[in-house]
Amino acid sequence: MSRKPGKRSLFTDRFGAFAECLLTGVWIALAALPLVTLPAAFAAGSRHLNRHLAHETSGRREFTADLRAAARRGWLVGLAGWAALALLLADIAFVRAGLPGGTFVGVVGVVAFLALVVAGLRAAANWSPGASWRALLTAAVRRTLRDPAGSLVIVCGFAVVAASAWFALPLAAPALGMVAASALAVERRGAAV
Repeated sequence: MSRKPGKRSLFTDRFGAFAECLLTGVWIALAALPLVTLPAAFAAGSRHLNRHLAHETSGRREFTADLRAAARRGWLVGLAGWAALALLLADIAFVRAGLPGGTFVGVVGVVAFLALVVAGLRAAANWSPGASWRALLTAAVRRTLRDPAGSLVIVCGFAVVAASAWFALPLAAPALGMVAASALAVERRGAAV
C-alpha cells in the first residue's frame, strides 16, 4: 500500500492539527500574561491555526506579528473584558449578601458574562490585520445569540480548560488552544451554512 509522495495520511493531518492546537495554546498563554492582551492573543492564535489548516506557512514569527497588530486596539477589548469580570464579581457578591431576587440576577449575570466571552472569542476567530474590533464584536454578538449551539461548543472548550487545570494546572495552557480551535471551528461552520 503506497501513497503518493507529498500526500499525508488522514491520521497525520488530524494529529498534526491537534498538536498545533496544543502549541498554539501555549503561545496564547504566554502572550496573554499581560492580561489585557488576552483577546489579541486569541486572535493571533486563531490566525495561526487558520493558516496551519490551510497548509500555509505559519510559525512563531507570524504569530508574533499578528499579536502585535491585534494588540494595537485589542488591549481595549481586553480592558473591557476585565471590567465585565469585575462587574460579575460584584454581582456575585450581591447574590451572596442575600438580597431579594439575587439568585435570578446572579444567574443572568453569569449567562451574560459567558455570552460576552463567547462573542469575544468569535470576534477573535474572525480577526485579521486592519479589522475593526468594534465591527467584529458587533457581528460576533449577533452570531452568539443566533447560534446557541455554536456558542455552547465554545463554552465546552472552556470546560476542557477547566478540567485540564483541575487535573494538572500546567495542562491549562495547551488546552487554551482547544478553545481557540473551537471558536474557529464554530465560525467556519457558520460561514459554510
